[in-house]
Amino acid sequence: MASLKVPHPVPSPTEDAESLRKAFEGWGTNEKSIISILAHRDAAQRKQIRLAYEELYQQDLIKRMESELTGHLEKAMYRWMFGPAEREAILVYTEVRKANPTPDPRVIIEIACVSSPEELLAVKKVYQSCYKHSLEEDVASLRSCWSRIVSQLLVALVGTYRYDGGEIDTRLAHVEAKTLHDAINEKAFGHEEVIRILTTRSKAQLNATFNCYKDEYGTTINKSLPADSENEFFLALRATIRSLTSPCKYFEKLLRNAIINHGTDENTLTRVIVMRAEKDLQEIKEVYYKRNNVPLAHAIAKDISGDYKAFLLALLGD
Repeated sequence: MASLKVPHPVPSPTEDAESLRKAFEGWGTNEKSIISILAHRDAAQRKQIRLAYEELYQQDLIKRMESELTGHLEKAMYRWMFGPAEREAILVYTEVRKANPTPDPRVIIEIACVSSPEELLAVKKVYQSCYKHSLEEDVASLRSCWSRIVSQLLVALVGTYRYDGGEIDTRLAHVEAKTLHDAINEKAFGHEEVIRILTTRSKAQLNATFNCYKDEYGTTINKSLPADSENEFFLALRATIRSLTSPCKYFEKLLRNAIINHGTDENTLTRVIVMRAEKDLQEIKEVYYKRNNVPLAHAIAKDISGDYKAFLLALLGD
């Protein structure tokens, strides 16, 4: 469930465009007015506001906001103004074009694994249209940034089109649970069968396989992996499994780490809240409260400040 709260009735796109223009003019930008409008409009409404603004003032609203806003608020608002497929294409492109630091494979994993097959296909179409490369091509070009097996995993994840139905094959689940167990026991973590299973099976089938794994071997597959927090392949493997099977728990952990680690990780905080506000941020908030006994909004409010805080809290519905 989305956390985004849209007022009823909602002003027309023209009214919103006029209000935004007023917020940009005069002595200083009225960030609170911008947040009060855009943090309470869904993707379709934001698109209509952009069109109305351009028609009224012959100016791209996003470019105007980039010139008016700064810092973490500007980055968060920029991402928010796009629809999901455009935003995720931008996120991946920004990541794959990084020279330093090394691109974060989690961004690619999240978009490849949490998205439905149709959503991932939409991202890939936007990516190719905007950047004149395929997503697979650009991810494959990063082989020098990661180990060979991390690169193989990521290329396979973005290149797949999973079956999205709920049917499962119980016999196959038992067979592939054993395949995964044998590979882990033999420390063959990058075995082609491990990558094949994780990148081609439907989410329903994978859940059945992981349940068989736990029933037959007395532990979850993630706990069977070596506790090596520095190994990039183990980190990518865990992120893949969690994203495919328990996305809300996965995102809750990302947010928790972004807040409690030394220094706030604003990039992760912005990415998760902006990406999930119109999808499942309400469920993520509930998981966060159950695991930490404190509302996510309270934890974030203690860690950041100013208009950036106001914007994120608005997307959280608080």
